[in-house]
Amino acid sequence: MSESLSSRETSFLINEEQTPAKRFNLFLRRRLMFQKSKQSKDSIFFRDGIRQIDFVLSYVDDIKKDADIKAERRKEFEQNLRKSGLELEIEDKRDSEDGRTYFVKIHAPWEVLATYAEVLGIKMPIRESDIPRPEHMPFNCMLTPVKLPESVKYPRPEYFTVQFNRHRQELFLIEDKATFFKSSSRNRIVYYILSRCPFGIEDGKKKFGIERLLNSNTYSSAYPLHDGQYWKPSEPPNPVNERHILHKNWARFSYFYKEQPLDLIRDYYGEKIAIYFVFLGFYTEMLFIAALVGLACFIYGLLSMDSHPSSMEICDPNIGGQMIMCPLCDRVCEYWRLNTTCWASKFAHLFDNESTVFFAIFMGIWVTLFLEFWKQRQARLGYEWDLVDFEEEQQQHQLRPEFEAMCKHRKMNAITKEMEPHMPLLRHIPWYFLSGATVTLWMALVVTSMVAVIVYRLSVFAAFASFMESEASLQEVRQFFTPQLATSLTGSCLNFIVILILNFFYEKISAWITKMELPRTYQEYESSLTLKMFLFQFVNFYSSCFYVAFFKGKFVGYPGKYTYLFNVWRSEECDPGGCLVELTTQLTIIMIGKQIFTNIKEAIYPLVFNWWRRRKARTNSEKLYSRWEQDHDLQSFGQLGLFYEYLETVIQFGFVTLFVASFPLAPLFALMNNIVEIRVDAWKLTTQYRRPVAAKAHSIGVWQDILAGMAVLSVATNAFIVAFTSDIIPRLVYYYAYSTNTTEPLSGYVNNSLSVFLIADFPNHTVPLDERDYTTCRYRDYRNPPGDENKYLHNMQFWHVLAAKMTFIIIMEHIVFLVKFLLAWMIPDVPKDVVDRIKREKLMTVRILHDFELNKLKEKLGLNPNEFAKHVMIEENKMQLAKSTI
Repeated sequence: MSESLSSRETSFLINEEQTPAKRFNLFLRRRLMFQKSKQSKDSIFFRDGIRQIDFVLSYVDDIKKDADIKAERRKEFEQNLRKSGLELEIEDKRDSEDGRTYFVKIHAPWEVLATYAEVLGIKMPIRESDIPRPEHMPFNCMLTPVKLPESVKYPRPEYFTVQFNRHRQELFLIEDKATFFKSSSRNRIVYYILSRCPFGIEDGKKKFGIERLLNSNTYSSAYPLHDGQYWKPSEPPNPVNERHILHKNWARFSYFYKEQPLDLIRDYYGEKIAIYFVFLGFYTEMLFIAALVGLACFIYGLLSMDSHPSSMEICDPNIGGQMIMCPLCDRVCEYWRLNTTCWASKFAHLFDNESTVFFAIFMGIWVTLFLEFWKQRQARLGYEWDLVDFEEEQQQHQLRPEFEAMCKHRKMNAITKEMEPHMPLLRHIPWYFLSGATVTLWMALVVTSMVAVIVYRLSVFAAFASFMESEASLQEVRQFFTPQLATSLTGSCLNFIVILILNFFYEKISAWITKMELPRTYQEYESSLTLKMFLFQFVNFYSSCFYVAFFKGKFVGYPGKYTYLFNVWRSEECDPGGCLVELTTQLTIIMIGKQIFTNIKEAIYPLVFNWWRRRKARTNSEKLYSRWEQDHDLQSFGQLGLFYEYLETVIQFGFVTLFVASFPLAPLFALMNNIVEIRVDAWKLTTQYRRPVAAKAHSIGVWQDILAGMAVLSVATNAFIVAFTSDIIPRLVYYYAYSTNTTEPLSGYVNNSLSVFLIADFPNHTVPLDERDYTTCRYRDYRNPPGDENKYLHNMQFWHVLAAKMTFIIIMEHIVFLVKFLLAWMIPDVPKDVVDRIKREKLMTVRILHDFELNKLKEKLGLNPNEFAKHVMIEENKMQLAKSTI
């Protein structure tokens, strides 16, 4: 009677008009109703308080025309889940906070867990390990402030493990069947069943899998539960709240200097998510060394900025002030004096100095050490997390339900000799062509947008130049804020905005195309999407940097015979100090802008999203509604959540390695970003997202191959930047081959690097409107003077400098690659102590299994020997009796 009264009362409250006063009364009466229940609303158990909730499905009544079809699908699906052994409990919509949502709570009993743990090859403990943990480092006492408590760092002891076998349960350390399997293993098993459970036959095809039901809105969400509220520990009888422990020791910004509780992350979220945080943490640790060296190079440039001979000559009124430079654009631009770029030349020296070569070589070696040490860290991780014998096909090579559902053909597997779904190649070819054409089209669109930005810079440069020349108030700032710098800054900002816009739309299109390709396995799906996204983002983020580094200012011609873009705009020139300053500007804006934008988006978007959902649910307090409703109002992490985190990290790795010769502070900015990134990712995963389904992985997958490819490419790009973008090689050639001053060998370099042009040789359409009584002007190049018989052709010094540049590239690449190969050969992929530990564990597990089987055999044969002995005695007595009778 009381239950029906409560139902009618709830229904009345839901259907009543929601004025503010009545809504407040609704909250109060709901809270009273909740207090009537003896079970805590933060409980992660069924109503009996015994069976743990392993997964939750939710749905809303649909009043559209296909409501009956969806209801029938749900009925069939839930019946099949019960047939598979899962236990279900349904929460009526009248008991939900919004009055609209049904919740289906799922529990996996022991028999189901034991069966599928064997199917999935989950390793479980058989004996506590006798192998001690790695010994502490000699200077470990200095690292005490960054260490976590032992109970957090190592939440459970080390065990010897073997794959679970339900017929050998006595072998395993089963103290309590309810807690034997970790919650991450439980939700992984349940999701495996959900993804393969059928829900009917439609259009002659067998339909199955929770993903198809989610895509058709038959269910609105499917997720495992968090352990409890992140801001306080759980109350009995709930188990230990690992979510609270993670938030307290990991997901707080005040702990930015602390190490990560990697084992706890693995226990709660699974190996696939945990290994991402291991990689991000290891990458951040290695960046610390590169950041220190890069900062030292920057400080060297800062200290030597005022004493550099080239900058001193440019700033000297008697040298740079007497050099009249040719106009930087046709007609509108004026002649200008070299000393107006005094500040720019000093700024260029910050990044274009002798330490640039050292840092470029150092980073080539650093990236090799990073990859080799990561292989060792990965191998150690594989041993510690029982991934040594893990085969990717156990999970990543499983057929995708979407692929199985669309397949009409079947083919025998040559290995398993079983019939399995097969998709003919002809079915894939049209989508492969569309995919390739789409990627090519968008990459072309990126190049087109880059050309548009170049056109913008060419168009506005003259406007900036004339405006700054005519505006008296800007005369004071012209010495450091030149038209070139103004154009570069605005062009870089515009380019960054275009990059973000193109990236936003391409992400949606690439995910849709990859889905339509119908990849066979999860691994094929991720590999296909990775290839599309990385190729596009590589071109999108790096194309402008490649243009500035290797193309800008290289094909401009000379005064009187300039090259023109589309026969309209004169090609861009570099500053007298080279294009390295602009490359640094471009790299800084794109790299730092992307990092700031991404961190803000990752922090703000989940907050706003969850706030809006709670507002729609009539409350924003976690205290008023159940555990499954609290998690339901959080944002879904999604299957590709980790993919975009890896992509972001790899793109940053490209900025740090590919163009680091032009910006030695790149590792420092990457380090600061990653320190924040780790805590932002931890915070949003722990507080703002539903708990992801646990998954196993033994490595970072295809991303490691991409990193290795970028490491090789970075050697070439940095060698070319030093040779062709910086001014180091021309200075060295002048120092050793052309300087006549023995006391100050670089004296006169600026004058030597500038060629002379006769103003009378200007074509009429390029002559500046502001005529001056100059006879010649200077421009940056190595060409013959006007009086030479081969005037304006490249002189011999040009070819000497070019030969020196090519020689430097060859020598630097060979040195770095030689060191890389030597380091790769000297550093083993698997450390010796890990090899020994693996061998020891294999030996011990074989012994334990042997002893177990032997004892089991003895127990089995324990009764037979006595019966056999009696039988023998009876037969012997009969024979003796027969003999005596005879």
